[in-house]
Amino acid sequence: MVSSEKVILALTVLATLACTGYAIKCYQCDSITNPQCGKEFKSKESLVLDCTKTAAPRFLLNFFPVRNATGCMKQTIATPGTPQIIRSCFFGDVKNTDNGCQLDPVLFINKLQSCEVCTKDECNGSSSLAPIAGVILLFFGVARLLA
Repeated sequence: MVSSEKVILALTVLATLACTGYAIKCYQCDSITNPQCGKEFKSKESLVLDCTKTAAPRFLLNFFPVRNATGCMKQTIATPGTPQIIRSCFFGDVKNTDNGCQLDPVLFINKLQSCEVCTKDECNGSSSLAPIAGVILLFFGVARLLA
C-alpha cells in the first residue's frame, strides 16, 4: 500500500508542474542592439524574461484578446541594411502564427522574413538538452518514491 506521505508528495509535484505550466520564460533581445542575439546566439541569464511580467504589443490586441504569452518566438526581419533577429515572448495562437508574428504596422519599411514559435522555456535560443534531462530526473525520482 502506498503511504499517505508519498501520495501527498506526488500530488504536490503534480500541482507545482500544473501551476508553472502557464508561465513561460523567453529570451528577449534583438541583434541590432545586442550582437550576441544574432544567428550565432550566445545565451545569457540576463536576456531571459518572465513573459507573465510583460504585456502583448498594443497593435496585437486588436486581433485577439489574449493577454498572456503563449510561447516564445524568433523573428528574422529584413531591415534597410542588415537583417535583424528579434527574440521575444509570443502572444497568440501557436498553431496559427500569422497574427502573433506580425510586425508593428508603424514600421512599414521592415519586412518579416521568418518567424519561429515554440512553447518551452527559453526555446527561442540555442537548443539545449538541460530541460529534458531535468524532466527525466524528476520522473525517475518520483517513480522511485512511489515504488
